[in-house]
Amino acid sequence: MKKIILICIISLSITSCSKQKKSNSKKINTTENLTQNHIMEKVIDKNLPTIGILVFEGVIINEVVAPLDVFSNPNSENKHLFNVITIATENKTYTSAHGLKITPDYVIDNIPNLKVLVVPSSYNPADQTSDKKLVNFIKEQNKTTEYIASHCAGAFLIGETGIADDKKIVTYVTGGAQLKADYPKLKVADDATTLVVIDGKFISSNGSLVSYVASFDLLEKLTSKAHRKFVESSILFDRIKKK
Repeated sequence: MKKIILICIISLSITSCSKQKKSNSKKINTTENLTQNHIMEKVIDKNLPTIGILVFEGVIINEVVAPLDVFSNPNSENKHLFNVITIATENKTYTSAHGLKITPDYVIDNIPNLKVLVVPSSYNPADQTSDKKLVNFIKEQNKTTEYIASHCAGAFLIGETGIADDKKIVTYVTGGAQLKADYPKLKVADDATTLVVIDGKFISSNGSLVSYVASFDLLEKLTSKAHRKFVESSILFDRIKKK
């Protein structure tokens, strides 16, 4: 009889332990899901305009960092003027052209309203121009954004969308002839002498570190010359300009 009772107790203990493990497993999975959701939903201030920066495989990192750096800096009263987020077509980690890993804040199907969309580039722009999901996203954003900025070969992606037909645009140095051949409706500026072009809501640059110049030009349009100078001083960009 004692043996039977002992066996029953052991059996109950094992069953209880098994249930506890299942319960813990559910808790762990829930936590993982919450963590993932948190990653994809960067907290933003809904009272501030939002700058969205596209990222994709092989993106040139300077063209992501420049607008992020310029628009994330607070003003002289230490108040932020913009939300800055990264956006991609999928919820995954992307590798930039120089190996930096980037996990986007949002996927394109679920983003806040954007004031500005930034379109950087890669060393293989055909990968982006052939991505219909990306092309259609930019087309849709053109309907609601105040500005669309492109850097370097990002101009080819803008050309593919058709949203800047008959507008002036510039691309990377030596890339203008190809851009004009691929998208003859664009008014392509001479990239040998032109760093930044602004035509209506479209702002474009040679890319790489020139992306900083274009980002500051856009910052001044959205704020003031005084704020531009303040941020240039904050990140020591003004010291580079004096050289």
